[in-house]
Formats: sequence, C-alpha cells, structure tokens
Amino acid sequence: MSALSQRAALIIDKISPDNPADYALRRELGQLRHLSPAERRDIAHAVFSYFRWLSWLDDAGARPARITAALDLQRRFDADPAAIKKETLAVRAVPAWVLDEIDFPSPDARTAWLRALQRPAPLWIRAQREFAEKLPRALGHCEPAPASSLLTAPTAFRYTGPKDLFRTDEFKQGLFEIQDLASQLVGHACTPQPGETWWDACCGEGGKTLHLSDLMDNRGLIWATDRHTGRLATLRKRASRAHAWNYRAVPWNGGPVLPTKTKFDGILLDAPCSGVGTWQRNPHARWTTSPDDVRELAAIQQQLLAHAAPALKPGGRLVYAVCTLTRSETTAIADAFTAAHATDFEPLPIPGASDARLTLWPHEHNANGMFIAAWKRR
Repeated sequence: MSALSQRAALIIDKISPDNPADYALRRELGQLRHLSPAERRDIAHAVFSYFRWLSWLDDAGARPARITAALDLQRRFDADPAAIKKETLAVRAVPAWVLDEIDFPSPDARTAWLRALQRPAPLWIRAQREFAEKLPRALGHCEPAPASSLLTAPTAFRYTGPKDLFRTDEFKQGLFEIQDLASQLVGHACTPQPGETWWDACCGEGGKTLHLSDLMDNRGLIWATDRHTGRLATLRKRASRAHAWNYRAVPWNGGPVLPTKTKFDGILLDAPCSGVGTWQRNPHARWTTSPDDVRELAAIQQQLLAHAAPALKPGGRLVYAVCTLTRSETTAIADAFTAAHATDFEPLPIPGASDARLTLWPHEHNANGMFIAAWKRR
C-alpha cells in the first residue's frame, strides 16, 4: 500500500461532522512541516478524492485500498468524464434527497452539476485592488476570472501553480486573500461605496468583510458580527495583515437585540446554510448533511433576515447570500421575505443580472454554488 494512501487514511480517521475535512487537513498537515508543498497537495487530493467517490468504494477493502481506488477513479474521470454514466452519477455522486431540493434549469444542467462535483475544485484568490495588475507577475500561474454577462470580478484570479500560497511574501504582506470566485461576486453584488456604513451580519472569519473594505477604499465603516468570538479573532488577524481598518468586530447571536442602533446604507446577510454549493470543494459534507439540516437552517435564515432588515436606512440595500442551492434556503426564503415586507422593501436588480436574484452554478462559473438576492428599502 502506498505511503500516500496510508497518510491520507490517518487524516480521514480524524474527520467528522465536528471536524470537517478542510479543517482536519489544515491541522494535520500543519504538524507535518517536513512535507513539501507537492506532498501536501497530493495528500489533500487523496482525501478529497476519497469522499468524492465514496459511494463507489464499498467493495474496495480497507481504507488505504479505498483511497487508492478513489484516486484511480479520479484519474479515469479526469481523462474522460463521460466514462461515468450520468445515470450512475445521479444515484452515487450525492444523496438522493438533494436532487429533489434543487431546481435545475434542465436535465442537462443537473448532469453538468453532478459532473462538476466530481472534479477537483479550482483555487481562487482575490487581489487587493491596488495590487491586481502586479499579482499575476508576482505569483505566476494566475488566470483572470473570465468575462461574463453576469457580475465581473476584476481582482479575481485562478491560481494553478505549485506554490504554497500561505507561505508567499505577497500573502504575508496582505496583498491577496484566498477566496472563492462566488464569494467575491457576492461582494461585487453589494456595490458598497467609499464612506458608506455597512453591516456584514454573519461575517465568519471576515473574507467578505475584507472585500467590502477594499471596495470601499478603506473608508466608511463596516460592522462585522458573528456569534462565534473565535471567528472574530481570526477576522482581526486577517484585517491587520490586509491593512483594513474601517471595521468594527462585535458579537451578535442573531437575535432581535442588534449590536448597534446604527442605521446602515447596506446589509450583507451571508447566512449560515447547508453548504450544498460547496460540495465540489468539500465533498465530505455530501455525506454528513441531511434534509433536517436544511429545514433547521431555513428557519434560522428567515429569523436572521427578519431581525436584520429593520436596521437598514430608507434607500439602503439588503443582500442575502447563501452558498447552497436548495430551494428551501434560496428562492423559498426570498419569496417569503418579499411577501412579508412588500410595503417597505422592493426587489433590487443585481448588477449584471437580469433581476434581483442570481444563482451561480459550479458547472457554469467554475466556482462554488451560490444564491444571491437583493432588496432596497423604500
């Protein structure tokens, strides 16, 4: 059995719903400092391939043998995606319940989405605007985001090179962040302006807060809130590295008592969700997410919108974003909010989109799946 499969198996043993694959990899690989960047990439690829092809591996033997079989399946699929029939993908790539929860534009779109899930996810980075022209030359192996009739992301680049980006001088100097293209498009959908006051209501570790700050030229103020103080601590470290100062990080538990009486020009609610849109990047979550999770999260999303919306100024912009594709967490939430607030909120067309809602599909944009909806307060 290969050393690669054995190392990957040791990490997989430590993965659980409370210790997702990406966190487990970061922690375990961080302790193996003697490994080269190439060896780290190979281990991560083996771990993710295992979960991507998990339902094909029942008869493959012990876990190291299953990992070897998964890597073989991945090589075959990468060479010829049609080698795996669409009927097989539909019953093995994801749990059956999720296909009933997603409104695909067509049967072909469903197949394209399933095929996209079986490919390794791309690595996207976001350059600070003042460094966007220099970044490709500094790092090498950078491809700009393709032009699209939808939102544009002029500071987004796909990185295909061999470097460990976290160890580069450019990263340490705060000249770029690792951020998926779909998440970057959320920031552009907000259209924040220098001098405005914004609320990033569920900021997590601050990726979108930092993007809003850059789009605002570090002017104005961003209230960044999250219920987890550890995430806010990470935001502060990231903001210091990125030289972003126009923010205030405070806890908020999502309840009706808001962290401030400030009225905002814009509110971004990047709500907690099932993460179905990230299943290409995080295939482990396919097998730990349930319909009950979706129902519980949809109820939380409705509450968060109801609690946050009154903090918007008249004429202000409310942007709801979730990295999922389930009907219950996307169009159903937007429909319910629009109906409940018809007198004080109107749908706001998203720049570059045909209306006030936008769905980003992994197979169309080579990025996470994402749903965005926007409203303007009357």
